[in-house]
Amino acid sequence: MAQDATGKAEEARELTGSQIICEVLIREGVEVLFGYPGGTIMPFYDALTSYPALHHVLVRHEQAAAHAADGLARATGRAGVCVATSGPGATNLITGLATAFMDSVPLVAITGQVGRPLIGRDAFQEIDVLGVSQPITKHSYLVRNASELAGILHEAFQVARSGRPGPVLVDIPKDVQFEKAVYQPAKYQSSDAYLEEQAKKTPQPASALISRAAELLAESKQPVILAGHGVILSNAYTELKAFAEKTEIPVITSLLGQSAFSEDHPLFIGMPGMHGAAHTNRAIDASDLIVAVGMRFDDRITGDVSTFSPHSKLIHIDIDASEMHKVKVATVPIVADAKVALAALTEAVPQSNRRTWLHEIRQWEDAGRIRTQQIVHDESLPDPVSILKAIREATDGEAIVVSDVGQHQMWTARYYNWTRPNSHITSGGLGTMGFSLPAAMGVKMALPDVPVWAVAGDGCIQMNIQELATLAQEGVAVKVAIMNNGYLGMVRQWQQFFHSRNYSETPITGPDYTKLAPAYGLTGIRVTRRDEVAAAVKQAMETEGTVIIDFVIESEANVYPMIPAGKSVHQMIEETVEE
Repeated sequence: MAQDATGKAEEARELTGSQIICEVLIREGVEVLFGYPGGTIMPFYDALTSYPALHHVLVRHEQAAAHAADGLARATGRAGVCVATSGPGATNLITGLATAFMDSVPLVAITGQVGRPLIGRDAFQEIDVLGVSQPITKHSYLVRNASELAGILHEAFQVARSGRPGPVLVDIPKDVQFEKAVYQPAKYQSSDAYLEEQAKKTPQPASALISRAAELLAESKQPVILAGHGVILSNAYTELKAFAEKTEIPVITSLLGQSAFSEDHPLFIGMPGMHGAAHTNRAIDASDLIVAVGMRFDDRITGDVSTFSPHSKLIHIDIDASEMHKVKVATVPIVADAKVALAALTEAVPQSNRRTWLHEIRQWEDAGRIRTQQIVHDESLPDPVSILKAIREATDGEAIVVSDVGQHQMWTARYYNWTRPNSHITSGGLGTMGFSLPAAMGVKMALPDVPVWAVAGDGCIQMNIQELATLAQEGVAVKVAIMNNGYLGMVRQWQQFFHSRNYSETPITGPDYTKLAPAYGLTGIRVTRRDEVAAAVKQAMETEGTVIIDFVIESEANVYPMIPAGKSVHQMIEETVEE
């Protein structure tokens, strides 16, 4: 029989559907949820006031509810929860659900729906949210009876968190929320118990595949490890480090894999892909074996797949069988949890020495560093490297940094120096502008004792800027760094390279953040000189509550290097000394 928080056995009770929702959320360990009330979800909000253990955060837009739940989930590994009403409330969640789906983030979205007699009749604020959400969720449910509500909700949490995580939507008609049913906690298994049970059943990777992978590793002279988000999702930090050190293979982390492996480690060699370091991409191109762990060979990494690492074999480890051979044909496909597979592979291989290969990569890196030092820029303006260095120094590298999407995202990924596990959170697959502010709020509410910074561009920050009101209301201390160049920077960069500097609709204005922040009861700082950067970051850290720093950077600063979309590493655009 299930037990309540005091350890007493919970007896079956007759409850309304709305009360059952609250009971399930508590049993699933939910403490914070994000949402916005409306007509068809109103019964749930009526019941919510009787459950003080559930802290509801009233966001100012439903998209922000999904992103905040996403941030909480990425920070904790638990399923984030967001709530919306039917019609526009539900559709406003869609971008957030798609963001979580593309990045394999566990999330449960609860939406209200018109009463059962009205479904299919184009009632006020009716939308087929199941049909809309099915391509971007692991599963979607329409609850037709209060008696099935508890089972569906517990299953939703299990689906969201198991295997390859992802978002799940539960659509609940208004009359089901009023309807009464007997709730028997003992009948249902929480997602924690379910995952624990599944872990005991998890089989080891096939011994034949591990043996074949070990053979390839023994034969390889120039291998690389490509570590993706799956390493973080499976909490395989220790296993990745042990495998890399035993085999002495250089480690590359994808955008979502950053902070899976300390960048201070001598085997770390950078981020790959369109804006990855030149020496990192060159190492992939020259490699004879790729060990890909929990990553999906996104086009921003591969470019032209036919020319991507043309002479390498591939050991691909991923929990999702559908990723095997989808982009690159795997020589050894290992469908397994990254933590389990890496441990098995480490045990199967002997200690190796690949210092010659690593030394060659470091020579490429040194050559690129010397070349970069010859390029002169305006030293008076704040620049991305100085901003990121100041944040890292002020937080001793212990901050969780939530970056938005664009040039600032690539600068943050490349130059922050990630050493704390799971400290880089960003929208990777969907590339959702407006992600950082609400997601950072979710992270901070999940981990209140950890410093949290949101890094955004002047375009991104304005997409969900209304959440400054939520941050003020909740008293949440997120520090916000805006890299303000007066442009939609990444689009402008593409226009510079591929559209003859025709900056069509990319110049963008914004508010005076030193006035906007106080309007919300927050603090705003403007920085126009590089020698003011460190002091401004220190001031933000010492100031209570959310602080916005408007860093005015070079208007046409670019992210280098850059591999044009669909091209190969040999067509990389690098910054020229003459610029």
